[in-house]
Amino acid sequence: MNQKVILYAPTAGMALGLLFLWGSLRLRRKRRLIDDLPTAKTQGVFIGLVELKGTAEVEAPLTAFLSSQRCVHYRYHVDEHWSRTVTETYTDKDGKTQTRTKQESGWTTVADGGETADFYLQDDTGAILVRPAGAKIEPAGFYDVTCDRGNPLYYAKGPPQAVADSDHRRRFVETGIALHAPLYLVGQARERADVIAPEIAANKEAPMFLISTRTEEKVRAGLGRGIWALALLGVIAFLGGYALRNHGGWHRPFVECLPSYAELVAAYVGLAVLGWVWMAFNSLVGLRNRVRQAWSLVDVQLQRRHDLIPRLVETVAALRTHEAATQTALAALRNQLTATPPGVSGPDFSGCAPALRAVVEAYPNLKSDAAFLALQRQLAETEQRIALARAYFNDIATFLNTRLEIVPDRWLAVLGRMQPQALLAATDFERAPVSVKLAE
Repeated sequence: MNQKVILYAPTAGMALGLLFLWGSLRLRRKRRLIDDLPTAKTQGVFIGLVELKGTAEVEAPLTAFLSSQRCVHYRYHVDEHWSRTVTETYTDKDGKTQTRTKQESGWTTVADGGETADFYLQDDTGAILVRPAGAKIEPAGFYDVTCDRGNPLYYAKGPPQAVADSDHRRRFVETGIALHAPLYLVGQARERADVIAPEIAANKEAPMFLISTRTEEKVRAGLGRGIWALALLGVIAFLGGYALRNHGGWHRPFVECLPSYAELVAAYVGLAVLGWVWMAFNSLVGLRNRVRQAWSLVDVQLQRRHDLIPRLVETVAALRTHEAATQTALAALRNQLTATPPGVSGPDFSGCAPALRAVVEAYPNLKSDAAFLALQRQLAETEQRIALARAYFNDIATFLNTRLEIVPDRWLAVLGRMQPQALLAATDFERAPVSVKLAE
């Protein structure tokens, strides 16, 4: 048995260390992604990976089961405490069978559940639909109460039956996302199926889909702690495997094993550096591609303005001309009806009345002012979308340029022949603004 432990423990320790290292690199990649994503506005969200900040809004909010709080997401669980005395048989170091008793205790979940609704993330520019299915949700605490059977909550929100060896104590815990709660979100935007607008939803190709009630700074800090914790556990796993391999385990004199420990730590650090180079270089490539995508989005918005605004102007102008012609026809018909007063001999134009009524019924609300207001809204929205696309490009290009200037990223950039991206200025756009002029 000891020989098997000596044989397999080093391999298991090294595999576990590599697993911890891999987890550390994955967390580091996520933190770099958060660092490299500028926060977008909801009205400036285009197809692709985005970072957003806003509040959770929904027309028909959910009601949390325990706290009765209005929300867009909640999860709850009810745990019951138990304790028991057990007797176990074991073999001591002399090969003799012995018995002993010990006390065991713990919590068992006796009820749980929850709901999640699609909601809108709203900021100062608008709102965007979020479909949270498949996201990693970091909720806030709603409810946390521990009570005994004397509390009405014990049976009101928990099952009537008890677990084996129950102490008749229950813990009620609930978390969720409250209505109007501020959120930090990283996810993939796609086109909605029902209307022409984007939405945030799960995507297997997306590197992250996070909905958090924590701020961006706290999310980054949490990832940083996880990075170093996993890296440290990886070192311990490597050293633990080596100690078991050398028969003496950890109780051997440290000075005796110091050279080998140093070699093992050096090997682990070398693997960590190689892993970091792989992760960082891929992150730079991803950032460069997102910069290219951001520029294409600016171009798409400019093309949208170029194609859309002239057509809207033509539509409004045609509507205004049609309204003017219709109003002229109505005025002529009215003049004909009043040209000959009642009782005075002359031509009878009463036959015009049916035609007049037909025109009025066909165009009961014939007004071009609504069309002009719609055109004004489209003009303002189009220019705002272009401005947001420009700002997003400059933000993400600045992130790339910063990466290419700091050490050690600038050394990796040489491998990919990456160059800084020039920022957009007011005079850098090829397409001139579309003029809006309605013919007289």
